[in-house]
Amino acid sequence: MLNNSDPYASETLTAVPLPLEALPPLPRLNLAVVGHVEMVSFVEVAQLPLAGAITTAKAFHQCPAGGGAVVAAQLARLTGQPVPFFTALGRDRIGEQAARELTAMGLELHVAWREAPTRQAITFIDGDGERTITVIGERLAANGSDALPWQTLSDCDGVFVTAADAAALRQARRAKVLTATPRTRLGVLQEAGVQLDALIGSALDPAETYCDGDLIPPPTLVVRTEGDRGGHVTPGGRFLAPQRKQPVADTYGAGDSFAAGVTAALAAQWPLAAAISLGCHCGAACLDGKGPYGGQLRLAESGKGWVRGMEVGAGGG
Repeated sequence: MLNNSDPYASETLTAVPLPLEALPPLPRLNLAVVGHVEMVSFVEVAQLPLAGAITTAKAFHQCPAGGGAVVAAQLARLTGQPVPFFTALGRDRIGEQAARELTAMGLELHVAWREAPTRQAITFIDGDGERTITVIGERLAANGSDALPWQTLSDCDGVFVTAADAAALRQARRAKVLTATPRTRLGVLQEAGVQLDALIGSALDPAETYCDGDLIPPPTLVVRTEGDRGGHVTPGGRFLAPQRKQPVADTYGAGDSFAAGVTAALAAQWPLAAAISLGCHCGAACLDGKGPYGGQLRLAESGKGWVRGMEVGAGGG
């Protein structure tokens, strides 16, 4: 757990993001994710269809995604090693397909299988790269009562949570650093009663709203992102987004990739400005690829520094 004596109170973040090449290499880290999966159908269109219209897609692909999967994949790519991912899937064809594909991406899957449908989603990507998502079915999450190797979280430097029950959150608190999204649901976070080292969410998404006093004890850090405007950290102040040199390809997964970068850096005990900077570069890299994984930042084959996933042949999912 991070120092509770407000170690970031004196930092002002308007100068970040620091250049990617100025960031130190990550040390060897044990990281994990507790979260959800959705099998997502990505439909590229020139613009969102109007009511009653018939449009033709420019492209289509499908892959397992959702916040938990995207964060886990980004952490695996930043560290160059498998990342344990505690999740739940329906015992159906889609769930089995998701498990195979996530394992092939370098994740160490710990699945609570449910007698319920695996959640799906349809995501339209318009000509500006903006995503519009419709989810189908209930979100499945691992519970603390599931027979999963929760004890391994005691050896983790950092854990990020996107979906869990209160008991699973308490298991995740075994890690040195625990971060989460408000989409974990404030009621669940309140019931768990654990202190988060960072609560990371979007200030632009009503479903990720957090107000001071919503959680007792309060998170050590609250990070609110604002797309191309950067965002704000409490304590710490405003931060800027990286300047872009090309149009956005796809916004899906950018916020989750940002959260992964911040989580990895906090687990490495980096200063706040460097942690937010790594998150910003992860989010920006994701914007350059098709699908959630095509542009994600990853550890170079040399083990020194990072390259964008799309530059080393990563597919769209």
